Amino acid sequence: MNGQYRQRELESTLKRAAAQFPAIVLTGPRQSGKTTLLRHLYSETHGYVTLDDPQVRQLALSDPKLFLEQYPPPIIIDEIQYAPSLLPYLKIAIDRQRQGKGLFLLTGSQQFPLMQGVTESLAGRTAVLTLLPMSWREILSDVEATSLTGQRLAAGWLRGSFPELVVNPDADNQLWYAGYLQTYLERDVRSLRQVGDLGEFQNFLQALAARNGQLLKLSEISRDLGIAVNTVKAWLRILEASQQIFLLRPYHKNLGKRLIKSPKLYFIDLGLLCYLSGLRDAAHALQGPAAGALMETAIFGELLRNYSNQGKVPQLYFWRTSKGEEVDFIIETPDGLVAIEGKLTKTPSAPLAGTLEKLSDLFAADFKNGYLVCLTEQTIALTNKIEAVPFSWLIKQRF
Repeated sequence: MNGQYRQRELESTLKRAAAQFPAIVLTGPRQSGKTTLLRHLYSETHGYVTLDDPQVRQLALSDPKLFLEQYPPPIIIDEIQYAPSLLPYLKIAIDRQRQGKGLFLLTGSQQFPLMQGVTESLAGRTAVLTLLPMSWREILSDVEATSLTGQRLAAGWLRGSFPELVVNPDADNQLWYAGYLQTYLERDVRSLRQVGDLGEFQNFLQALAARNGQLLKLSEISRDLGIAVNTVKAWLRILEASQQIFLLRPYHKNLGKRLIKSPKLYFIDLGLLCYLSGLRDAAHALQGPAAGALMETAIFGELLRNYSNQGKVPQLYFWRTSKGEEVDFIIETPDGLVAIEGKLTKTPSAPLAGTLEKLSDLFAADFKNGYLVCLTEQTIALTNKIEAVPFSWLIKQRF
C-alpha cells in the first residue's frame, strides 16, 4: 500500500451529506487527510483552490466577489479558516442556487473559530464533518484485525495513525512528528493566539502528555510550569481547536452520588503522544508505567473515530466517584448504557470487572452491556453482565 490512497470510513457519510447540503465543512487535525479525501472523491466534478497560497488568500480577503468569479462552484476550498470573511459571500452564492448540492466543499483545521463563522453565515446550509487520523479499522485488513497481538498494538501506538505514516511504512515516524510539531502545530498556535515562547508551549505539550488519561487539574499544570491558569486554559483551547486533544466529560446522571466533575484529557493521536512522552520501543510502551493509559487512549481513540466517521456527536463519557471508583468509558446508546473498561492483560478474570459490575447495579434500569477490552484472544463471560473481549472486537463495533 506504499504511497497509495487508503479508503476512509468517512467517505460514505461525506457522500450522503454532499448530496443533501449545498456546503460541507470538513474539519480535522492538520495532515489527517482532508484534502486528499475530497480530491479523491470529487476531483472530476469540482475545482480546487487553497487559501494556504498567500496570493489566493489575499484575493479572498480583499475581493470576495472576484474570488468567487475566478473560483466558481462546484469548488473545493482548502483552509477556509484563513478567510472567514468569505463565508457570507458563500451564503449569497448558495442562495442564488437554492437547489444546488455539494457546491462548496470546505476544509479547515481550526475547529472552534471556524465553527463560529459557519454558524453565523451558513446555518442550515452546511453539514459539518470531522476527519481524524486513521482508525484501526482503516489501518488493518480484516485478517490483520482478527490476529492483532499486543506487540502489534503497541507498535501501532508508536507509529501513530496519520495517513502519511500509514501508507508509507518506510517513513521515519520520529522525524515526521518532529516536523509536525515544528510546522503544523506552531502554525495553529501562531494563528489562534500569540504565544511569545514556542519552547514554553512545547514544554506545555510534554506536560500534558505526562497527564494523558488523567483528570485535568489546571492549577497543578500552572504550578508545575510556572504559567498562569488563564494561560493554561488558553493553550488547552488551542489544542482543542486544532483537534490534537479531547477533553472527555464525566457522566453525571446520578447526581445523588459524589462524582468527579473535572474532565479527563486524551491525545487524539497516539503517535504524537508517544513522541512527546519519549517512548521509542514497543516493548516499553506495552510494559512500562504508561502502558495502561496508552491502552485506555487507544480504546478512546477508536470510540471517538467511530462517532466522527458516522458524522455523529460523541455520546461518550467516563464515570468516577470521589472515592476513586472509575469506569473508563460510558456510551449512551438508544438501547441503554454501554460501559467499557480497558486492561492490559491476556488473562481477564471476574475481579477485574468489579467496577463495571458495580456500575451495572447502580444504573440497572439503563444498563445494557459491559465490556473489558483487553489482550484476550476470544470473548469470555466474566459475570452475567460483563464480558472480556479482544481489542479486535472493538474495531468491528458501531455505536
